[in-house]
Amino acid sequence: MSVCKLAGALLAASILCGCAGSIERWIVNTRVHQGDAALERGNVRDAELAYRLALRVDPSDVRAQTGYVEAAAGLAKEEYAKGDFEDALATIAQGLAVDPASVRLAGLKTTIDQAKLKREIVISNYPTYRESGVSIQKAYQDLDSTNKLLLRSLRRFGYTFDTEDLTDAIKRSYELQLDVAKNTNRLIAYRQLVTSGVPATSETMTTSNTTSLLPLP
Repeated sequence: MSVCKLAGALLAASILCGCAGSIERWIVNTRVHQGDAALERGNVRDAELAYRLALRVDPSDVRAQTGYVEAAAGLAKEEYAKGDFEDALATIAQGLAVDPASVRLAGLKTTIDQAKLKREIVISNYPTYRESGVSIQKAYQDLDSTNKLLLRSLRRFGYTFDTEDLTDAIKRSYELQLDVAKNTNRLIAYRQLVTSGVPATSETMTTSNTTSLLPLP
């Protein structure tokens, strides 16, 4: 190959490499911008995805690394709040792979590990606790139904001026008071059961005077 042809080939290769580098940089910048915008909106899931895609193109990009760790922490907190411990821990592991020194991720991992352990202890030894907890949640959800009926009566009175609607609203209000008091007592009893480690039964959901065996916060 002549010197001229060799020089031309090298020039073409350098141009192609330069174009490829520019395209990669544009992709990374675009993904980072998408991640930043998603974080500002509070959408940590989209932010995590955008930063992750940026890191696939350039794993060394500091902006993508920083954003990904922040998004991963936010996403893990959301998953933890939903009770999805395994998903939360997996998200944290991915974040720590990017920044092993992240204090925020490490602290969140410790919190979730402890919560997971407590849940496993309670559920494995006292499976009825889950049923009792679900029952109490439903009882509080039912309060919404009563409250909606109360508000409907009040709104209806606004155009009917029929005192029967007010009477119905008062009745619903009394029902709410009684149900709230009853649910509060159940909630207190449930807390005592989990603290003491006594299996949940119809009797123990009323009161619990045993010694603490399984102290949980």
